Amino acid sequence: MTLLHSYVQKVAQKLSEETISTTIGHGTWYDMTAQKVIDREKQLGRNTSLLRTEMGLGASGFPHIGSLGDAARSNAVAVALKNLGYNSELIAYCDDKDGLRKVPAGLTHANLEKYLGYPVSDIPDPFGCHESYGKHMSSLLLDALDKCGIQYKYYSANEVYKKGLLLKEIRDILSNAQKVGQIVKEEVGQETYTEVLPYFAVCEKCGHLYTTRAYEFDNKSDKVLYKCIGLEIKGNKIQGCNHEGEVDIKSGDGKLTWKSEFAARWRALDIRFEAYGKDIADSVRINDRISREVLAFEPPSHAKYEMFLDKGGKKISKSAGNVFTPQVWFQYGSPQSLLLLMLKRFVGTRSIGVSDIPSYMNELDELEDVYFDKKQFSQKETIRLKGLYKYCWVMAPPEKPSIHVPYNLLAFLVKMAPKECLHDYIAEKLQVYGYLQKNQKIADDAPLVKRIEYAQNWSQDFEEIKETMVTLSPAARGAIVDLLKTLSEADDSDKIQNNIFNAAKNNGLKPGDFFKLLYSILLGVPQGPRLGAYILAMGKQNVSEALERAVSQP
Repeated sequence: MTLLHSYVQKVAQKLSEETISTTIGHGTWYDMTAQKVIDREKQLGRNTSLLRTEMGLGASGFPHIGSLGDAARSNAVAVALKNLGYNSELIAYCDDKDGLRKVPAGLTHANLEKYLGYPVSDIPDPFGCHESYGKHMSSLLLDALDKCGIQYKYYSANEVYKKGLLLKEIRDILSNAQKVGQIVKEEVGQETYTEVLPYFAVCEKCGHLYTTRAYEFDNKSDKVLYKCIGLEIKGNKIQGCNHEGEVDIKSGDGKLTWKSEFAARWRALDIRFEAYGKDIADSVRINDRISREVLAFEPPSHAKYEMFLDKGGKKISKSAGNVFTPQVWFQYGSPQSLLLLMLKRFVGTRSIGVSDIPSYMNELDELEDVYFDKKQFSQKETIRLKGLYKYCWVMAPPEKPSIHVPYNLLAFLVKMAPKECLHDYIAEKLQVYGYLQKNQKIADDAPLVKRIEYAQNWSQDFEEIKETMVTLSPAARGAIVDLLKTLSEADDSDKIQNNIFNAAKNNGLKPGDFFKLLYSILLGVPQGPRLGAYILAMGKQNVSEALERAVSQP
């Protein structure tokens, strides 16, 4: 079963459960969510002339693909709102006023330990190319958004505080600090904010942020009194300087805590939708109540998503040493394939690694075939899949289909090709395999040129064939085992071809189904060049090792 077929079945089942009788917009989850946002805003009686969605942009470490997922999903809802006839806008809010709590893996050489507890906007850029550490980190994610074609309005928290855009909200929250503290206590049992204000001042003496404790607010002078007492973060003590001082909230030399800042920016920026990861569900729940009960602003519609895990089952994190950045993805795959990863599924935890990129490139080709009517499903499913393809291209899909060469095949050809005539060699092979017409040149097809570039990067960095893991029936497993027994003895493509037929028949499989299975494992697609010749070209030992890994999977 291909990834696309699997996706179709899961979506169809989900939509059946929700008993959706009519197709909204492009038929995707994002269209349905946009409609729910519109319906809710009308019920609340709020102005719908501009519907803003928001995503949070971290600046304390290297942005990972999960960070991009936050943007991709909120942007898709913003695009869906436009498709339904409403003016919308994605707000990219960068928390570059945040304090550095831990030195990210990979930057231990940069002497950042001395800046722990400082706002990231006040820390020098260790790479020397931006005005601050925070600007450098946030620029990496903004670069990824730009490459994906995502449009957004950027807000820097550091500038937001300095310009006073949250000033009214800060006053209201600090003036009602006891109520805020009680909400936090009721929701998560934390009593801290029944004793201190939900505000961190930047110590005017030592420059630390999280070492200060604010204990009094004068709403006539707009000043917060604080003491720099220190902070313990995951067993590491950041010493305070014991300075007692005051800060004017209009100066921008301080910030609200997470347990109140979301609510402040929702009201100040008039946010109507924000997705969030389950790791901050408590903070969102607290902020929803603060927004309603303290700021008298109905919080935005929400959608909770689960996190990406690495192949070892650990959450992909900026500081845990397993960061998988969008920039890594772009070395081996297109921005559209990365958006497909983000948008094809909203719920459920997924493990993800670089080795998954080829399958997403191939799956995007399958979606493109649906979009250009080369493949057909039921009417509703076709509408949804075409819609998903459009969202992957941010509503600007290509006018004509590209040349679809399975990723593994292209990576293999790149590895085998003489460097001095790379394109000529690949063109010749693709003509033989039927992917190019006779005398058709690679240089005439820009998407294929780019795809070869991805394959070059892949072949330089990875040695083995990246087989696709599929679920094997006992009969399929037996047929592969039989094929492996004869593969080493076959010395020409016809023998290999016959051995495949015999392995299928001996295990009660239709030969056509077995060929599709082998193509899916070796190429990630259900069809390809004549398999006997391809296996010889790839090397029987390489193919055997790939098939052995496939049958060894539980």
